[in-house]
Amino acid sequence: MSISTTGVLPRARPAAERPPRKLRRFDLRRWISPVVLVAAWQLASATGVLPPDKLSSPWTVVQAGVEVARSGELGDAFAVSLGRVGAGFALGAIAGVLLGIVSGLSRWGEALVDPPVQMLRTLPFLGLIPLFILWFGIGEETKIVLVALGVAFPLYLNVHSGIRGADPNLVEASRALGFSRAERLWHVIVPGALPQALVGLRQSLGLAWLALIVGETVNADAGVGYLINNAREFLRTDVVVVGLVLYALLGLVTDALVRLLERKVLRWRTR
Repeated sequence: MSISTTGVLPRARPAAERPPRKLRRFDLRRWISPVVLVAAWQLASATGVLPPDKLSSPWTVVQAGVEVARSGELGDAFAVSLGRVGAGFALGAIAGVLLGIVSGLSRWGEALVDPPVQMLRTLPFLGLIPLFILWFGIGEETKIVLVALGVAFPLYLNVHSGIRGADPNLVEASRALGFSRAERLWHVIVPGALPQALVGLRQSLGLAWLALIVGETVNADAGVGYLINNAREFLRTDVVVVGLVLYALLGLVTDALVRLLERKVLRWRTR
């Protein structure tokens, strides 16, 4: 920064007046390793190093994907799995956010809510399935509850951490300015906790798909997991890979949507 003729440093422009940052260019280097891996996979399949009964070649997987898409199986499985994730996410998000708010805003709330939540979140999904089958049966409820658990815990931890990590100077300043408790919550606590809560949202969506995979591989009669299990019975490794790729794509798409939401909601951040 140059010194003006008056000997006074020019005042820096506020963040709102600064020119917008240029969007990052598409980096082709990130595609080098995936392309190399797929090429090596195809070469191993073509030379017989990788037998088709162990893992089908990429080209066979593409053909299988087109086959199940044309038959309607893939679309039906996708719709069922998406409905399960949607219902489980709604339940888990409501529970996780509410418990995080209660625990984050109140010492008594933390003392009462945090211990059981911390104990429950360490339990593995597979260990809970027998109990859930006894409680809810083998229908949709077990799968939805598994997804809800996968969503609730990351949201709870991040909402709680975001609330407790609010800037104490800002909180004290809001008290000095006469803000009510509700105004402090809305104008200080919520904006401060929002970045951490959105991180929890990204984590919870990733775990939602993992929980769904576990749920749909147990007593499922529809969905992507059922498609994978049915293909396994007939040694159709190509269809199995199609199902796994669909799970991965769904996870990537939901994560990208949350990242887009972050950019829209957190525009006030300077970096």
